[in-house]
Amino acid sequence: MNEAEIKSLIRLLDDPDREIYSHVHDKLISYGPAAIQYLENAWEQAFDTIQQDRIANLVHEIQFGIVKNELELWQQSGAFDLLRGALIINKYQYPDLDEQKVINQIEEIKRDIWMQMMFEGSPSDQVKLINHVLYNLHGFSGNTTNHQDPQNSYLSQVLESKKGNQISLAIIYSVIAQKLDIPIYGVNLPQHFILAYLDESAKSEFESGVLFYINAFNKGYIFGRRDVDMFLKQLNLNADKHFYEPCSNTNIVRRILRNLISSYEQLGSMEKVQELNELLAVLG
Repeated sequence: MNEAEIKSLIRLLDDPDREIYSHVHDKLISYGPAAIQYLENAWEQAFDTIQQDRIANLVHEIQFGIVKNELELWQQSGAFDLLRGALIINKYQYPDLDEQKVINQIEEIKRDIWMQMMFEGSPSDQVKLINHVLYNLHGFSGNTTNHQDPQNSYLSQVLESKKGNQISLAIIYSVIAQKLDIPIYGVNLPQHFILAYLDESAKSEFESGVLFYINAFNKGYIFGRRDVDMFLKQLNLNADKHFYEPCSNTNIVRRILRNLISSYEQLGSMEKVQELNELLAVLG
């Protein structure tokens, strides 16, 4: 890395010649993450608003490229780690995210549940215990007053505020459950996102072994297949198999992105909508 060249290029960012600026822009972009610290230092010392704007845009462009690249790698490697996928999307808005802090917060909730698991309870007992710790002790709840706020889709913010939307609360719930070897997975229901308790060894009315469903947005309320039937009927939708069974981690991350696109459309942030659509395209 040529530190002197980066600094020289940054000094040229206020050049009025568009051709020179274009060359400088492309060269700095090519340095990728290595240029960010120098750009941020220059932004603090810059007095020219054009230069400040150009620096800020460059930093964002590089950071967006990092998120896009990480999402591509996550998808190509099999998308096995749901938490990792959600954290990558989190970094779109919070590029300096302390990922370990988020992981530690989730581990702390998991530990609180594990400490109270004194005996091998039934599936419903396990869910009641998770519900008690998550909603009563830690105070999580669905954000019903400002449901369209994009902050509801970023895990770091949900863990701080204890308020989220269906998808973010369901991700926290299922990630913790799976860390405890409790088979709870996301179900991509239209206009709602729910969880399923899966037990392939138990007898149930489902081919896939779903014992029951959980509404993470409504304090872990447990319900059955007939409730899903009724919900789909209200929406005039056919009872397709994929509305009842666990979906892939890729579909869950797609759902986060679609929620964010909808939120930013309502706020009129069309640049963000365009970028988030780019990320959605990465997932196919």
